[in-house]
Amino acid sequence: MDHILLAIPPLAVYLIVGLVVGVESLGIPLPGEIVLVSAALLASHHQLAVDPVAVGGAAIAGAVVGDSIGYLIGRRYGMTLFDRLGRRFPKHFGPRHVALAERFFGRWGMWAVFFGRFVALLRIFAGPLAGALRMHYPRFLVANVAGAIAWAGGTTAAVYYLGIVAEKWLSRFSWVGLGVAVVVGVAVALVVRRRTHRMLDEVEVPDQAAPVSAGDDTAGSAGTTGPAGTAGSTAPTSAP
Repeated sequence: MDHILLAIPPLAVYLIVGLVVGVESLGIPLPGEIVLVSAALLASHHQLAVDPVAVGGAAIAGAVVGDSIGYLIGRRYGMTLFDRLGRRFPKHFGPRHVALAERFFGRWGMWAVFFGRFVALLRIFAGPLAGALRMHYPRFLVANVAGAIAWAGGTTAAVYYLGIVAEKWLSRFSWVGLGVAVVVGVAVALVVRRRTHRMLDEVEVPDQAAPVSAGDDTAGSAGTTGPAGTAGSTAPTSAP
């Protein structure tokens, strides 16, 4: 196994991290976080030539560029973009997903872009939705860069140092600890996923067709006369 890892060129690792994270930030659901974590774990093995700083830098660059391209696409096509994506990819861009993301943006504004980096659902929506909602690009760019640095840099650093500690710990004990850590990680991921689905179930999807207001209906009926007449159109009666 070690000889296979040693055969991986470090440049290929950086390019894969930047490409996958960038495409995910563009709005296409890809496992960007898994790729980033895997690359950071590779960097924690000192016998490999993978540089953790380069891994984090590639992820930050991919996140910023991908989000910016997604922003431009969303600004160009507007909310109709999500209607098309919802028909093709209902599991990722369904009406409830879009409504939940809109609710986050309506409540948090540019901070939804920053914290969206840490939430899988918002990570693919942040750029395109910010553009579709006409968020000012300078504000978007500040939140985009700050979120990319916090997410990519923080994740790389945390996984890198945890990998070093785990490698030393496993050399003293056994692989049972690694199995326990994996189970705990999967459990946390399942809890987050279940909570996300619960939030999606609570979202009320607005109707596609806007209902006719009561005022319009009244105005329409006021100008229509039937055999029996209508309320509001009764002919005036003469005084006795």
